[in-house]
Amino acid sequence: MQLVKAVTGVRRCGKSTLFKLFQAELKKDGVSPDQIMEINLENADNIRLLDWKTLHDHIKERLLPEKMNYLFLDEIQQVENFPKAINSLRILENVDLYVTGSNAYMFSGKIMTLLGGRYVEIKMLPLSFAEYMEAFPAADPSRKYRDYIEQSGFPQTLDFQGNRQLINDYLDGIYNTIVRRDVLLRKDMRDSSQFENIARFLFDNIGSEVSVNKIFNTLKNEIKAPVQPPVINEFLDALVESYIFYKIPRWDIKGRKYLKTNAKYYTVDIGLRFALLGKERTDSGHILENVVYLELLRRGYKVSAGFVTGAEVEFVAEKNGMIEYYQVAMNVSQSTTYEREINSLNKIKDHNRKTLIVMEYIPAITKNGIVIQNTLDWLLQQCN
Repeated sequence: MQLVKAVTGVRRCGKSTLFKLFQAELKKDGVSPDQIMEINLENADNIRLLDWKTLHDHIKERLLPEKMNYLFLDEIQQVENFPKAINSLRILENVDLYVTGSNAYMFSGKIMTLLGGRYVEIKMLPLSFAEYMEAFPAADPSRKYRDYIEQSGFPQTLDFQGNRQLINDYLDGIYNTIVRRDVLLRKDMRDSSQFENIARFLFDNIGSEVSVNKIFNTLKNEIKAPVQPPVINEFLDALVESYIFYKIPRWDIKGRKYLKTNAKYYTVDIGLRFALLGKERTDSGHILENVVYLELLRRGYKVSAGFVTGAEVEFVAEKNGMIEYYQVAMNVSQSTTYEREINSLNKIKDHNRKTLIVMEYIPAITKNGIVIQNTLDWLLQQCN
């Protein structure tokens, strides 16, 4: 019995491309094309397969009985009660099953427990800065970083060769598709303007502590469009479930416990933020935090926002039982800035690795046990 491989992530981040690459590897290893079955469940031609039993029967009728069959089901969350189909198919000895999904709710909690733990999740994000730079091998990283954050890490945007209008149109299309298919329709929400206002608030406040009351007061006082707290909560959940935003809790480093108030939100792609808010809403410090946060996710860390003795530590990153602390700053050339950033790390009394990542160029040094490293060097370094 094979484990189900579930590839999850925001729309257009490359999940389907990963399928194609793996299928090519299978063929290179001698698997014949008739052993590979791929179904895109957002294709209108497959609308009848959105019933789980119909999908199940359609696949079973086409399996080769004497060979291993490799099944690739794209956007499986479109199928109602899809775990029933997956559960039945995965127990077949001659089936190796791969699925993609663009909605976190469909791959969490009670729904995936129906699979009895017989799956592995492969989480995908848009391109990292290191992956982005592979398209520009001769370019100066410090110059391309601006393009990376403004023009997006979504792979398809590289084809537009810096044309901002084409890039913005493409990103608007991704955003509107997510809102229409993964949020409003699935959540049965009818007021898209309320949702849009909350989404823009989050884009404008990445890296800041956010509460439902803060959003409520902002919409009421500044936009004159009050939205009740229960609706705000529902919209926030929907934005996270659709992978547009990632919510990270605050962690009391000294008390070793999560704090219940004021989580932080980071967007899946800064280019998406620029497309929706424009350049005039630039917040370089929080944008840098966002880039570092996503890179920590790519490197396999579980990330929280740290709090220690009245000071903030940007990120508490845990992997394989080990904890690391990260502070992020645009520059530390002024002594007051340097002292503020270092002070937060110095308040942590354990001996776990502490790193200060800064945008200004400095060679990597270690001072009083704290590694100080340039952002681009850190983003481009090879990590296991």
